[in-house]
Amino acid sequence: MTSTQVSHSLAFRVMRLCRPSFHVDTPLRFDPFDLLAGEDLFDDPIAASHFPRLLSTQSVNSKSNESDLTYRNRFLLHDPSDAMGLPGLLVLPQAFGAIYLGETFCSYISINNSSNFEARDIVIKAEIQTERQRILLLDTSKSPVESIRAGGRYDFIVEHDVKELGAHTLVCTALYNDGDGERKYLPQFFKFMVANPLSVRTKVRVVKETTFLEACIENNTKSNLYMDQVEFEPAQYWSATLLKADDNHSEDSVLTRETFKSPVLIRSGGGIHNYLYQLRLSSHGSAQTKVDGSNILGKFQITWRTNLGEPGRLQTQQILSSPTTRKEIELQAVEVPSVIILEKPFLVRLNLSNQTDRIMGPFEVWLSQTDSYGEKVVMVNGLQTMVLPQVDAYSSKDFQLNLIATKLGVQKITGITVFDTREKKTYEPLPDLEIFVDSD
Repeated sequence: MTSTQVSHSLAFRVMRLCRPSFHVDTPLRFDPFDLLAGEDLFDDPIAASHFPRLLSTQSVNSKSNESDLTYRNRFLLHDPSDAMGLPGLLVLPQAFGAIYLGETFCSYISINNSSNFEARDIVIKAEIQTERQRILLLDTSKSPVESIRAGGRYDFIVEHDVKELGAHTLVCTALYNDGDGERKYLPQFFKFMVANPLSVRTKVRVVKETTFLEACIENNTKSNLYMDQVEFEPAQYWSATLLKADDNHSEDSVLTRETFKSPVLIRSGGGIHNYLYQLRLSSHGSAQTKVDGSNILGKFQITWRTNLGEPGRLQTQQILSSPTTRKEIELQAVEVPSVIILEKPFLVRLNLSNQTDRIMGPFEVWLSQTDSYGEKVVMVNGLQTMVLPQVDAYSSKDFQLNLIATKLGVQKITGITVFDTREKKTYEPLPDLEIFVDSD
């Protein structure tokens, strides 16, 4: 808090409002009978027969010592719940404490008149200042506080949803008439830091047409966090499915879990929990994504509560995949026969898609004459070059190649190439296609 050179009748006092914590009494307690018997007590039938008498004697002794002022019984375990060390009492916070991103900062502010004169027409303002913005929390300009008597005070509560990391300043100001009628201005500043409660680390892996997103959430606070919601909101054209281990529960338990969803506990001081999502891109979205080169997958919405129910909420930044390479023309195999007869013609259905915003083509499609082994196992049956007409923007065209195989076994169709006759440009060949060639 900064002080000014002018003497003021009024002064601000700020207290943070937050939930109390559990009061933990001496957690080390024991049952006195443990001093008389070990784990092998019941192995001896004679000793086991005296167990009820010893237990009743101990209970009588414990009752007789209830008024013992030496507190010899304060460590005795009279009830199983005593082992937790929780006597049922709560403790109010003794310090300002840590403030985390996503929480609601709630403060009780009192403006006190410590002079012997009445302060009148008090205009009070309270605002939060960060590196980026100023947020007004309270302003009594339109209805000033009429007066605060000598020794009196005016109290109010302000709240602010914390959405920025780093230094924050609670600025409290008062404009008032002093006892001698002088108009005075009182500013006071209360600084605090906002830390990040969670670390969210992500990994993206692409397997064929499926994208997997792994998220690791780590608790950076000093209290346990109960995650009410960890939801991934996919970007346009994407769909997301949360993958879970199969617990093999009964049908009743599945219905119970759907009705009541228990929160996920992430323990204090570095506890972690992992989530795995399967992402799929729609067919229209696939073409559009490749055109504009967008690699945005989506973002996480995370809500949680602390031990005593204080809520928190975070939204991550957009999660990105590896950049998408833009292709003007893409050639794909749509249908390939499962079994092909040796030296008999067969058809392979292909699709040529235009992923640009302009008309492309005409095109020529052919099969290269040799493969990597120096011989051609699969050849074109008929004209060696097929001519395709123009393809409109963001459109595609299906066509068929008539081929013939000359060798038995598992073979590969290699070297299917597309050539733009207008642009004089050859595009990347279609990846090899495996086929099985059988005899009659």
